[in-house]
Amino acid sequence: MARINCSVSNCSHNDENTCFANIINVGGKSAKKDCDTSCASFLDSKIYSDLTNNINENGNQCSAITCNVGTCTYNSNDLCNAKSIDVSGNNVNLYLETNCSTFKRE
Repeated sequence: MARINCSVSNCSHNDENTCFANIINVGGKSAKKDCDTSCASFLDSKIYSDLTNNINENGNQCSAITCNVGTCTYNSNDLCNAKSIDVSGNNVNLYLETNCSTFKRE
């Protein structure tokens, strides 16, 4: 499965710029640019501190990346088929402030 590189430092799933969530959900149905996408799996570590360093059973690989971004080349039947993805966002408070930087418009 895909490796998820994450620069959202205050996400509970992020440990040393790697996402350890079991599954992530990328949103932005009609996105035209990466800033129109988001990682709906973002959990602020200030609120969800008990999930910090939540390690999934596959080590550093996510089990699945669901994607409802219908305009992305990597979307195949609502699953992301990129070999790795980059999630970004600065001063994030809400998941809508995150981006899938790997987004590539069809």
